[in-house]
Amino acid sequence: MNEERRQTIVKEIDYWSRSKLLPQQYCDFLLNLYVDPDQEEDPKRRQASSRGIGKAVMAASQASGKQWLLTFGFFTLISLVVLYFNAFHPLLQIGVVAAAVVISLIISQRVRKRNEATGLVIGGVGMLLMLGAGMYILKFHGIEDWYWQASLLGFCAVFWIVYGISARIHILHLCGWVASLLVYAWLLSRLTDSPAWYGIQLYWLPLSGLFGWASWFVHQWSKPVSAVLFVTCALVWFMPELYAMMFTMETDWLQLQLLIKIALGGVLLFTMRKKWIVWVA
Repeated sequence: MNEERRQTIVKEIDYWSRSKLLPQQYCDFLLNLYVDPDQEEDPKRRQASSRGIGKAVMAASQASGKQWLLTFGFFTLISLVVLYFNAFHPLLQIGVVAAAVVISLIISQRVRKRNEATGLVIGGVGMLLMLGAGMYILKFHGIEDWYWQASLLGFCAVFWIVYGISARIHILHLCGWVASLLVYAWLLSRLTDSPAWYGIQLYWLPLSGLFGWASWFVHQWSKPVSAVLFVTCALVWFMPELYAMMFTMETDWLQLQLLIKIALGGVLLFTMRKKWIVWVA
């Protein structure tokens, strides 16, 4: 059949489908007859796109005046907040950010019931907004002392841990512990004067043991929380080498230390495999 004629027939069938002139199963049957196999997906995508646009147009045409007013008022309010945010009082700025975070979390919880990935993305945006907007407010008002920034990061870490456990968002729970480790490393870099390699190990290894014990202690109530604590334990095990690389100049034996830690970690995981697998599985 002539390609031009084939395309004309396909467009006509597509029009019948959109206009409901024929039942959908008949239109699909005719499309399967006339559509080129190499281009079979195009009409389907075009049909799905037209359906989505049609639903949007129908929803807009059936919206009441009150709904139009609320929609434009909402976007106008957001525009005003963004444009005049710097002119707000600091307490009002904090309130606006807190309200935005709470709204994003509420929307995230509702969307997660229908689409888990989309809901997590919305919640993640809210969490990043908390940290990013907080840092922006501190910098805008000239509060650039490290302890204020560390306090903000510590607050976010605690909030992420608590909310991650309560909402069963395990990646957020883990991010909270990672942020708390960054705060701990920040404090060590500010409050200690170039400790030796064994001192750095003593700062971190007992903490790794504490997380390992917490993973064992919690596993009888919540396996996901226990798994997050176990992963955090593994991260803290290698934190001395990462801390030495970032904050100290003594990196001569860093590669050897890392190899020894990897070997010891592998031996511990192998010898205790029957125990820690029960904690996290």
